[in-house]
Amino acid sequence: MLTNLLTNLLKINYPIIQAPMAGGITTSNLVAAVSNNGALGMIGAGYLSPAQLQKQIREIKELTSNSFGVNLFVPNDFQVKEDEVDIASNLLHQFRAQLNIENDQSVIPEKDGALKAYNEQIEIVIEEKVPICSFTFGVPSIEIISQLKQHGIILIGTATTVVEAMAIEELGMDAVVVQGSEAGGHRGNFISSHEESLVGLMSLIPQVADQVSIPVIAAGGIMDGRGLLASISLGAQAVQMGTAFLTCEESGAHPVHKEAILQAKDEDTIFTRAFSGKWARGIQNKFITEMQEHEAEILPFPVQNTFTQSIRKASSSQNNKDFMSLWSGQSPTLAKNETVEMLIQRIIKHAEKG
Repeated sequence: MLTNLLTNLLKINYPIIQAPMAGGITTSNLVAAVSNNGALGMIGAGYLSPAQLQKQIREIKELTSNSFGVNLFVPNDFQVKEDEVDIASNLLHQFRAQLNIENDQSVIPEKDGALKAYNEQIEIVIEEKVPICSFTFGVPSIEIISQLKQHGIILIGTATTVVEAMAIEELGMDAVVVQGSEAGGHRGNFISSHEESLVGLMSLIPQVADQVSIPVIAAGGIMDGRGLLASISLGAQAVQMGTAFLTCEESGAHPVHKEAILQAKDEDTIFTRAFSGKWARGIQNKFITEMQEHEAEILPFPVQNTFTQSIRKASSSQNNKDFMSLWSGQSPTLAKNETVEMLIQRIIKHAEKG
């Protein structure tokens, strides 16, 4: 039951993929530990420069000879007006003052710069012969898909609805991660609106499995063997787990972030655009609560993300959870402080018992 077409394709022993959490969580030690223990480790490369990505790929190759992958953010178009930027900057100033941030030099990110970095990341994935590449926030172009396929790289898309999963299959990608509304972090919707994309995972899996022939990977609130068995029963061939790996010892998540998850209750997570301009699920804190009144003033992704960077950085350095993006799925009470090996072994033992 735990080996199938997808585990064979990905060259893994167990149908478990560590979610590619960007922002420093997916350290080389975390990715390698996951791969060394029979699952698939993934680099969350969304915020890495091409040079940083290449360095990390080479580090991981020193730590494991097993399969691992890279996840990339597909650059999205955005429009922002000068007066909107001024309003948002003034709004964020009050939070910077609370954290004693004196000189914030936030500038609007250049669209051309993001596209150039993305194309360079693609080149590095090819050059370093990374076997698996997944995508979030959209789908790569036909040209990029063709280029990666020519080098034998396995391609995985991220979908939040049936129509998005079908689009991923039509492009010729090899598998699809279906992200239920329970999932922590950013939503991967790219066709459907935020509201339309909020389908629960247990509803989403069988609907997608009935409409696509490529392997389905289930993501959203899965923390143990029960979630793995349920997902496979409904038509998935593997699960992708984020929050469960985030609290592992090898994770690069801030200790305050880990502790917030370990102490959270089931009702403590909420959707917010406050940190990045893109909808994401995390543990509610002061920043999210206070920004709820200013929904109309939040800038689009990635502009808002750039403008809140100094706030998040200062909050982290001050061990202040009030202004940190504490991403978490909807099952935080199932999180544990353990090693990657302990987590994977626990899941597999549970699943094999049935």
